[in-house]
Amino acid sequence: MDQHHEHVGVGDAAGRPEGAALNRLAVSATLHCLTGCAIGEVLGLVLGTWWGWSNGPTIALAVALAFVFGYALTIAPVLRSGLPLRRALAVAFAADTLSILTMEIVDNAIMLAVPGAMEAGLLSPLFWGALAFALAVAFVVTVPVNRALIGRGKGHAVVHAYHHAGH
Repeated sequence: MDQHHEHVGVGDAAGRPEGAALNRLAVSATLHCLTGCAIGEVLGLVLGTWWGWSNGPTIALAVALAFVFGYALTIAPVLRSGLPLRRALAVAFAADTLSILTMEIVDNAIMLAVPGAMEAGLLSPLFWGALAFALAVAFVVTVPVNRALIGRGKGHAVVHAYHHAGH
């Protein structure tokens, strides 16, 4: 960060973003989380529904895949920065666990709360509409979680340190 940006209040004394910069970073981190969660969630719900599973196993598969894809989207660029796999895994777990967990709790609760959504089938607008709505609400709920984490130098702030460190 150059002197001009520090002077106009982009970061605090510890170099953490503040204000609009913090909001942008939180939205970016949440979009990143949403991408991994949505891939895993959609794949899990589609597979569970296609296989005729009940709600419990279908949601368990969707949540597990959301974590797998969410972590994978963080691990890949961290590995490219030169970090060894064990350290990259630790960074991804530290950066993404609370964000993914928040998103998964919210979107699955909504899917269960929308009458008939889980039973609607893959060709139903109800299934896809409820899923889109659930992911959108989960995004809105998760932005402040990521904002709080990044503001404390946690969450995706850790990942960004590796993106800019040039390891």
